Amino acid sequence: MALVCEGEKCLVLKGIRVVKPEIRVLGVDDGAFEPRSGGYAMVVGVVFRGGCWLDGFMHTEIKVDGLDAGEKIANMILKSSHHKQLRIVMLNGVTFAGFNVVDIKKLKEATGLPVIAVTRDKPDRKSIKEALNNLPRSEERWKAMQSGGKTHAVQTRSSAAKIYVQVAGISLEDAAKILRLTSTRSDVPEALRVAHIIASGLTTT
Repeated sequence: MALVCEGEKCLVLKGIRVVKPEIRVLGVDDGAFEPRSGGYAMVVGVVFRGGCWLDGFMHTEIKVDGLDAGEKIANMILKSSHHKQLRIVMLNGVTFAGFNVVDIKKLKEATGLPVIAVTRDKPDRKSIKEALNNLPRSEERWKAMQSGGKTHAVQTRSSAAKIYVQVAGISLEDAAKILRLTSTRSDVPEALRVAHIIASGLTTT
């Protein structure tokens, strides 16, 4: 057990050892890519302390509509010099580079870190399943997408806007508190916002 504090308020996080006011989180997003190209897309990870301090950067490549996103992201994290300081992994959804799906439970097991998958809009699972049926190993992709369980709405700031999350290795209550703590500039955590900016900037000409 450990405490993560925001001002005078503290929360207990199971399995997190280090007690620090600024929890180190990793935000992961992909850059621009050519749809249905069979090519590759860049994936960027940005390390933040809380929602205020940028600490580091990492990247990898995954295949468009491939099946390697979870493995590549796990390896990116494990090989990073920041791995031992990280406490939470945040993903921009569970699909990268088209329909290269991350199984967040497997990512949690591979890295030893709780995972929160975040989207601005509630996923339309029916439409997603129909799209997956056009790809090889569609059932495997669907199973990976379902691994995070139910999608939950979370309000991170005072506005009425909500984000939608799936979690692995952390309770929804603690995930919501961390999301609110780290969403300092918008309705999404700063690590994810900056990861999106960097990934887009590196892959758009």
